[in-house]
Amino acid sequence: MCGIAGIVRADEGEAVEERALLRMARAIRHRGPDGFGLLLDPGAGLVSTRLSIVDLEHGWQPLVAAGDDSVLVYNGEVYNHPELREWLRSRGVVFRTRSDTEVVHALLEYEGPAGLDRLNGQFALAWWQPRRRRLTLVRDRFGVRPLSFSFREDGTIVFGSETKALFASNEVRPEVDLAGLDQVFTLWAPQAPRTVFAGVDQLEPGGLLVWERGEVIERRRWWRAGPDQEDPVEDLEALMRDSVGLRLRADVPVGAYLSGGLDSSVISALAQVEKAGELRTFSVAFDDPTYDERAEQELVARALGTSHHVVEADAAAIAAAFPDVIRHAETPLVRTAPVPLYLLAREVHDHDLKVVVTGEGADELFWGYDLFKEVAIRSRHRDDPERAMELLGELYPHLGGSAARRGPGWARFLLAAGAGGDSLASHMTRVDATASVRAFYRDDIAAGLSVDAALEPIRDGLPEGFSELDELERAAWLEVTTLLEPYLLAAQGDRVAMAHGVEGRYPFLDHRVYARSVALPESEKLTDTSDKVALRRLAGKLLPKSISTRRKQPYRAPEVVPFFAPGAPGWVEEALAPAALEEVGIWDPRRVEGLLRRCRSGRANGVREGMALIGILSTQVWHEMFFGGEGEQPAETAVPAVRIDRTVDQSMSEVS
Repeated sequence: MCGIAGIVRADEGEAVEERALLRMARAIRHRGPDGFGLLLDPGAGLVSTRLSIVDLEHGWQPLVAAGDDSVLVYNGEVYNHPELREWLRSRGVVFRTRSDTEVVHALLEYEGPAGLDRLNGQFALAWWQPRRRRLTLVRDRFGVRPLSFSFREDGTIVFGSETKALFASNEVRPEVDLAGLDQVFTLWAPQAPRTVFAGVDQLEPGGLLVWERGEVIERRRWWRAGPDQEDPVEDLEALMRDSVGLRLRADVPVGAYLSGGLDSSVISALAQVEKAGELRTFSVAFDDPTYDERAEQELVARALGTSHHVVEADAAAIAAAFPDVIRHAETPLVRTAPVPLYLLAREVHDHDLKVVVTGEGADELFWGYDLFKEVAIRSRHRDDPERAMELLGELYPHLGGSAARRGPGWARFLLAAGAGGDSLASHMTRVDATASVRAFYRDDIAAGLSVDAALEPIRDGLPEGFSELDELERAAWLEVTTLLEPYLLAAQGDRVAMAHGVEGRYPFLDHRVYARSVALPESEKLTDTSDKVALRRLAGKLLPKSISTRRKQPYRAPEVVPFFAPGAPGWVEEALAPAALEEVGIWDPRRVEGLLRRCRSGRANGVREGMALIGILSTQVWHEMFFGGEGEQPAETAVPAVRIDRTVDQSMSEVS
């Protein structure tokens, strides 16, 4: 696992300064704290910061092909690299290291991008072919690992694992993209290729971009989520055991996140079997019982016999870490949920672990969210309204009170969402709730934005035949594409874990497991009485019954209390002061003041008010982080483990 970055110019006669690469390395060094390497070519420069996990001694980058020509910088892991290595050896390829990086590079040299289909893993890579002046950027199927880029007017392309690297190059200046920002307050995150920075794109999940001599000559999806997956046929248990086993491959110890819910408990159970009882598990707990799952976490840890560690995320810790989380997420947020996971990754790092397996993806693949139940209830309401209303009353128990106490307006809101055959019907309740943040925009900001405009790229990007899918299948596709990668795998996943040099691995996001889930009939995923049916059957073999049958408790964290409880940090009021709001120029100070009065008095306890507060506060912090600094960013001062300079005589010089 690493961070990667680079600058490639259309004209080889225009040099890339080494100091620019050193600044880029420093900006993403948290992703690769074990060292870094760089390469200089005529009109090009690549950098890699390394988190050593496989072939600790020799797996350094940038990696130059045996013919001393093409170069790879690569962030991620390909878990089936031993099998691919043997396949390539049988075809005459000679290897110098045991690293998966070299396997990926050799596969690209042997088959080109067509070889990507063979990879089982999570990765973002840049493959530089200097003789063609061709740069190929690739991102894994689900977008587990990030990759941003920007084009300059002279044809230069600048790329990096994080946008911080682009800004550190001094080739790209931060500017607000209001349309990207508005997507955060509509769908929880900007939707690829858009980011919250003007002129900066992110490569789509399963995306491939080929740049050559200043022009993009190819841009496409080499893989895309959808119903047309090739069914691996194997039963779910066999696939999950193999997926977990692959993701435990490493030359360093591997731990697990354990939330106490079904998904992470299944992963922990399978990992504990694979590791023969040596697994270390890590959990987040809260002092507020509304959010706490400590009892279930400890029950699973005892049942499995893991060495268990708990991090308590109290209000003070959430408020203290919030600015750092925004800096690493590089975007405003609508929830504080990423913050406890940032604290959890710090605990993992402090226990000298670099890798954890975790349960993300199961709710999307096996229809575990209440959002899927909403869709099923709307369908049921057309034929059996009485039963539909009974089921509606069981939704969202974490909101408190019965459905009757929430009122008929609440029921109408859920049942009427997406009326009129809207292709995005399943997600309009989330859109409507989140978009309430937009009520606090200044009038001039709101005038140029709309929910329809924020959703337009989603509508335009729907796959062929989408309207012919079952309502639940449409909802599943939208959940994978609009929430899983943009938010859960980004702000709540890669960014907060890699802030501490911790690599998260996701067994449910093995593409074979995804294909099996798509092929399962609806009854194996959702019924009137159960969700994640097939997964719960597997859990019944591995876990205590109280866990395998436990209703999902959505992962949430306190939102208002950390910033307004006694002892809250002073920067909160400073960031939300009228003068600060006016300076940033996005939020209307008068409207915000009404919200703040409710927050200060303890009356702001609704979901929408919590999202509004976090959206406004995080935007203020984000703006200060990325637009408030002056002067050149610092450069890396450590000696590179690898330094390759081919700008003088095209011969390679290396220090390691």
